[in-house]
Amino acid sequence: MSTVEPFDAVDLIRAKRDSRELETPEIDWLVDAYTRGYVADEQMSAMTMAIFLNGMTRREIRDLTMAMIASGERMDFSGLGKPTSDKHSTGGVGDKITLPLMPLVATFGVAVPQLSGRGLGHTGGTLDKLESIPGWRADLTNDEMFAQLRDVGGVICAAGAGLAPADKKLYALRDITGTVEAIPLIASSIMSKKIAEGTGALVLDVKFGSGAFLTDIERSRELARTMVELGEDAGVATSALITNMNVPLGLTIGNANEVRESVEVLAGGGPSDVRALTVALAREMLALAGQPDADVEGALDDGRAMDTWRRAIRAQGGDPDAALPVAREQHVVTAERDGVLVEQQALPFGIAAWRLGAGRARKQDPVQHAAGIELHAKPGDTVRAGEPLFTLHADEPARFSRALEAVEGAWRIGDAGDPINDGGPLIADRIGR
Repeated sequence: MSTVEPFDAVDLIRAKRDSRELETPEIDWLVDAYTRGYVADEQMSAMTMAIFLNGMTRREIRDLTMAMIASGERMDFSGLGKPTSDKHSTGGVGDKITLPLMPLVATFGVAVPQLSGRGLGHTGGTLDKLESIPGWRADLTNDEMFAQLRDVGGVICAAGAGLAPADKKLYALRDITGTVEAIPLIASSIMSKKIAEGTGALVLDVKFGSGAFLTDIERSRELARTMVELGEDAGVATSALITNMNVPLGLTIGNANEVRESVEVLAGGGPSDVRALTVALAREMLALAGQPDADVEGALDDGRAMDTWRRAIRAQGGDPDAALPVAREQHVVTAERDGVLVEQQALPFGIAAWRLGAGRARKQDPVQHAAGIELHAKPGDTVRAGEPLFTLHADEPARFSRALEAVEGAWRIGDAGDPINDGGPLIADRIGR
């Protein structure tokens, strides 16, 4: 005997199309019916466009998030006997912060279950970066993950398919229907996975600027506020930093080269912006986990965070001392005159790294771990004619011309005293309690 469905998808699509607020039972049914295949992709596509155009209330977004969590399993770290804290970044160019951040926070006895993804498009995924370390593996069983959290204190691994399966289906649909930027859909997507993951505290790094998928700072603030509210409503201590992605983060863009830079930060060095953002996010994560006075910079400078990193890499089969892959070919771009670098736009450099082989156009594409870009100057630096500005790295020299096309006009050399076009400070705002 067939079941009678309590709602009709077309009625709900019309309701949202006409700006009516959907009721909790309607949203619960819609997500469940879509997950089990009763509501078709074309119907959910229409719904996502209606949401994109007409928005959702705080209550609707919370209901959507909770329905997506209910579509799968929830993890529970209460048996670890220590607080848990996690970070999520909305992604950008040269954003390798998870790599030094996880061991740094874990050093203070706070468990960091960093479930991460692979990159698509110009933003490289954390797992892609770490897979450039010989032997390192991303896929762990739940038992292996719990054991590593207990023994090492932190883990970066692939999220299991059991967490928020509704989000997986919806995410793929948003990508091909022009609805990626809908704030209710972004917020529920990110937060359904993070809440299902079971962390006690969550810090969000919400980017704005040329290399972020939300370029406007006000839209980034709106997304951050929405996600902080979702976290708090679900009982997760949540805060957000609004951070600048107008300029690439650090001096490397790619995979293996970003691992190298992360290790420099763990050794107490590294570029000042990468260190500053790592420290700021670590302070947030530790404060939410009950340690507002932790000496975060001391743990970077005295080698404790590096020790945790090495243990975590070994626990996942990697060799922290192994040589990282190096590209077969390189192409150096030099300054055409003396002056000051006044502009260096993040997005074109991200696209160039992608064209060099550091990213993927389709989920199934492999990444070339050695491909990427090394920056020799950042906005505000003095440059001299003939000195290197940046170096492109690739295994196939045929890739250089399209990468160079991507960065044409993306940097500018001016004179001393000219305004620096870098979008302002690295951390623009904080949202949370």
